[in-house]
Amino acid sequence: MSTHFDDLETRSADRRAADLARDLPAQIARAMKAPGLAALLGEVDPAAITTPEALAALPVIRKSELAAAQKARPPLGGLIPAGGAFEHVFQSPGPIYEIGRTTPDWWRMGRFLHAAGIGADDIVQNCFGYHLTPAGMIFESGARAVGAAVLPAGTGQTELQVRAAADIGCTAYAGTPDYLKVILDRAAEMGETLKFTRAVVGGGALFPSLRAEYAERGIACLQCYATADLGNIAYESPAPDDPPGGPPEGMIVDEGVIVEIVTPGTGTPVLPGQVGEVLVTTLNPDYPLIRFATGDLSAVLPGASPCGRTNIRIRGWMGRADQTTKIKGMFVRPEQVAALVARHDEVSRARVIAEREGEMDLMIVQIETRAANPALYEGSVLETLKLRGRVELVPPGSLPNDGKVIEDRRSYD
Repeated sequence: MSTHFDDLETRSADRRAADLARDLPAQIARAMKAPGLAALLGEVDPAAITTPEALAALPVIRKSELAAAQKARPPLGGLIPAGGAFEHVFQSPGPIYEIGRTTPDWWRMGRFLHAAGIGADDIVQNCFGYHLTPAGMIFESGARAVGAAVLPAGTGQTELQVRAAADIGCTAYAGTPDYLKVILDRAAEMGETLKFTRAVVGGGALFPSLRAEYAERGIACLQCYATADLGNIAYESPAPDDPPGGPPEGMIVDEGVIVEIVTPGTGTPVLPGQVGEVLVTTLNPDYPLIRFATGDLSAVLPGASPCGRTNIRIRGWMGRADQTTKIKGMFVRPEQVAALVARHDEVSRARVIAEREGEMDLMIVQIETRAANPALYEGSVLETLKLRGRVELVPPGSLPNDGKVIEDRRSYD
């Protein structure tokens, strides 16, 4: 397997700047051909936007604005350039609808899988979901880009997952960080030895203890940072001198996007190295989002990766700029907590707490009520938050008066 996916990864700073000066104005011009995006961007001269710094003159586009545009102009809100084509439509919480294409490596995930050492000799057990959300398709298209075969396993049915992995001889895992442990532990209970040596994960934080456990089991685990709207944003890539299974320093920004770090809630860039909100401009011509706010926090790392790739690096996911929190690979949003409270007249407030139990995410839902039976609210929690959680009933007025409805108590050290 060659060291790099393509020569874009090793461009000089001058060549990357020249390519961007050509590609960025063309991308903004495409965005202006999408009525919904044009309305959000306002008056823009595409020819004047040739550098990442010049992007700061444009407004920030937020997910709530995409949802409002799609509600006003269903189904896609005028967010696709005139004459644009697509083969898939996906749904994310909100709901927000995103397009997908079957053109090769449309979400640019092949670059990450290649960096993880996955290639034509591998069979990838893809445990991301294939229904409504695009994660399964994102990783499948990446596997095809590197020539790997795919077992489209999806989520759940762990015993069948083990059976298939053992029978087929899957060599690589794709999915959320903690579900691989579920599969491995079940395999041990069943007396099966699996052949996984690589894991590519996303959709949640990869905790150091979990990465270390996988390394002890002979599995090199790397993570990427991707979204349904943008595809791959950044990814880990090991350097030749990295210890086996050890964490690479930071994440390399993908060649198909431009990343800015700004003061949360604004479009103002922070100083180099400071933590701020991640804005992404994609160079995907089919869905040209400009200065799209992810709601995630990160910071730019100085210098280039020792693996030889020359694009900028970020520190990876460092939390949320708002209270939206990812639990078990699913976003939980403040408006969902409000919807839970609104369903029950006797409930005054609620608070969602994200914790870790062993190596798994745990969601605790504290509800202010005079009721005494937590089971009364379990169905509402599942319906509104889309996850099962432990319900704790607390007396009215006992939750902290700090404005929080979602609290993340997990340690990322």
